[in-house]
Amino acid sequence: MTRNSFTLSFSKLSAGAAIMALALSGCSAGSGGTNTQPASNASTSSSSSTSSTAAARLSVKDPWIKAVSSGMTAGFGIISNTTDQPLQVVAASSEVAAEIQLHETTAGSGGTMTMREVDGGFTIPAQGDLVLAPGANHLMFMGVKSALNAGDDITITLTFADGSTFTYTAPVKDFAGANENYEH
Repeated sequence: MTRNSFTLSFSKLSAGAAIMALALSGCSAGSGGTNTQPASNASTSSSSSTSSTAAARLSVKDPWIKAVSSGMTAGFGIISNTTDQPLQVVAASSEVAAEIQLHETTAGSGGTMTMREVDGGFTIPAQGDLVLAPGANHLMFMGVKSALNAGDDITITLTFADGSTFTYTAPVKDFAGANENYEH
């Protein structure tokens, strides 16, 4: 797998959650789902959103995708939810792959690490983060359509339980780790 960047866009949060987020937020640190990067990270990402309130209350930090010539790869980063309601990610998509599954990594028999799809998706806690990292929860790109090379920028869309979406962009990076087995 190689590191890639992904783009997620969040739109249409349920009316109740949107109203709650507006009432509680006052003003957010950024708008339009702005991503933040630490000074030590040379990668960049951008975000676009179509939801006025909910998207402004989500951010993605240090997104990246592992470079790959074909087959499967994974996406990582930290997705922050600054609302007072948990958000349930139930799906992800990108034009670069036939499918993206939400994966967890667990210890399999004999101590080997095994990846498998998560039933019910990922929960981003209220005022909390969803950490996507090698050897842990991640976005599994299945059926990559063409090579993802270091330096490419990839757009990813997350879909939430209420039907809303969040889109962001992540860079592709070279990475030698995260060679877990896939449990079908």
